[in-house]
Amino acid sequence: MKPTFSSVIQGCMTWGIWGKDLSTEQMASRIEHALDLGITSFDHADIYGDYTTEAAFGEAFKASGIDRSSMEIITKCGIQYVGNTRQNVIKHYQYDADYIVWSAEKSIADLQCDYLDLFLLHRPSPLMHPEEVQKAADRLLSEGKIRSFGVSNFTNSQSDLIASKTAISANQIEFSLVAHQAMLDGSLDYMKLNGIVPMCWSPLGGVFKDDNEQTDRIKSTLEELCPTYDAAPDQLLLAWIMKLPAAIHPVIGTTDPKRMKQAMEATEIQLSEIDWFKLWVASTGHKVP
Repeated sequence: MKPTFSSVIQGCMTWGIWGKDLSTEQMASRIEHALDLGITSFDHADIYGDYTTEAAFGEAFKASGIDRSSMEIITKCGIQYVGNTRQNVIKHYQYDADYIVWSAEKSIADLQCDYLDLFLLHRPSPLMHPEEVQKAADRLLSEGKIRSFGVSNFTNSQSDLIASKTAISANQIEFSLVAHQAMLDGSLDYMKLNGIVPMCWSPLGGVFKDDNEQTDRIKSTLEELCPTYDAAPDQLLLAWIMKLPAAIHPVIGTTDPKRMKQAMEATEIQLSEIDWFKLWVASTGHKVP
């Protein structure tokens, strides 16, 4: 049986040294808080924190005493990052079968989680062979080390290449009101038609970090709409994503317990079609075609 995932997924990239550098106690508290809110899915990648954040999370998970079956753990492999923990001379991708299996097994050990609910290829490589991916995925699935397999940042044709040998359960892509190309180029339609769960990173799209004409329009429209829904601006950005028929799971990056709660509350907001289009028009700067 394929695992299911919470409507909102908690991203863990900034939990370690690439962000807030939370202590074991702080991480354990965030895990418990997320679960209390109904955020049961946690997203990782081996490279986060220069290959250190998974192990830090694993210590927190162990310390928390939380039942493994109460959560879903997602992670990714394939990016060979130039940092302090590996002897890489250039950033590149590696997807031979032995490396994929080794990566999954190392993530499981670091996360102290026994198995992965979803294991993703982090980014497509021009050198990836679908037969090598199949060999690794078949082994990991048959041994119970992963419960489902997927990709991240893959185009439709790249997904087809892998899916010719191995079933894809999910594709994690960039998507937001600012970066919404996937709803126009057929990517979301492709995922829905093929039973692929869409997950999206950077769901707020830099709206509150960037200062330009587009974000000014969006922020102005959000200010207009917030009283109607008694909601915060970031909640409306998440609600805009989740109104799409594709049923996208936003991966939130915050470590703030209050914002985690607000993100989960956003799942209850039902934007009207008119207000959904108002936000899209604010993003594009022109009326719909």
